[in-house]
Amino acid sequence: MLPLPFKGWLQQERILDLASTVVAGILSLLILGSVFLFLAALVNAGPPFSGTIFLDGDVITDQDLTSYLGMEFKGQENRQMYDRRVSEWIINKAFLFQARFDDGLEIEVQVNSEFQNESSALRVAEKYLPSIGRLPNSLRQDVKTIWIHKGDKPFGGGNNNLLIHDIQGDRYISSFILEETFVHEASHTSLDRNHAKSSGWVLAQKQDPNFISTYARDNPTREDVAESFLPFLALEYREDRIPIRISSQIRNTIPNRLEYFRGINWDLHPFVPRKIIISKWKYHNDLGKITLFWSSLLERTYQIEESTDLIHWQNIGGEIKSEGLISDQTLSFSETVEGRFYRVRRVRE
Repeated sequence: MLPLPFKGWLQQERILDLASTVVAGILSLLILGSVFLFLAALVNAGPPFSGTIFLDGDVITDQDLTSYLGMEFKGQENRQMYDRRVSEWIINKAFLFQARFDDGLEIEVQVNSEFQNESSALRVAEKYLPSIGRLPNSLRQDVKTIWIHKGDKPFGGGNNNLLIHDIQGDRYISSFILEETFVHEASHTSLDRNHAKSSGWVLAQKQDPNFISTYARDNPTREDVAESFLPFLALEYREDRIPIRISSQIRNTIPNRLEYFRGINWDLHPFVPRKIIISKWKYHNDLGKITLFWSSLLERTYQIEESTDLIHWQNIGGEIKSEGLISDQTLSFSETVEGRFYRVRRVRE
């Protein structure tokens, strides 16, 4: 049997327990204090960026996929266009082109008649349309027209439109931020109406430590969505392209805005390529054939592959160029093979 502790030992244990409790309490207060100081530092330090189009030129590059297919000249007609050089709406007999994209969207491109002839107008339009085609579908949904003028005034968004001034465009190109600028402006066009004043967005603004940029802070209703969407795309889908410092700044500054964006089912094609889904198939047993149907993009090339074990795949049939958003191909198969698996692969043009 162990001897009972002396009274002095008990008092020492109580003192040690009390000391441990006090130390734990002090540590907890220090940790809480550090958190509060960190949050306060974020607020007091101000937004991490002046404007997010300058965030990083590698978020979208000219090597990324574009949905742009081409454009057709439609002649010259009067159009109402906004011109920042005079800060007014103007009526101009613009060169008109109908631009087509592989996800079925179309945009009327209106080029100011100051470009003098069809070939010059086409050349300046072709400078920008592949970059616009790299924007996610959700950003192009409400873009119905594009205005192109000469001059060095800033780009613009809204009014179901993207506004381009060509000298300023050359500056964006030379700075490698053309696509990033279009993300900002197209966010005005396609996102502001449904999100800038929504209760969920306003709540996220209140809960976040700060605005992502001084431009957003100074224009919280007009610019915050457009300033925040590019950082969201960069962090969620291109984090390997941006410095760790920038990804940390985005994550720590607007966590609730990021969560708001994550809660929306965006169509990000071609920024994030769409999955190819075989939606339907039809057997023709009497002919030894099968017809496969899959979701496709306009004028893109596809190859069907076959496997019996889901490990080894081989091409079956020839390449097929799609003519719509649903494509199909009929293939022959051997009755001696009990199990067959099919998948569709897009052939990169």
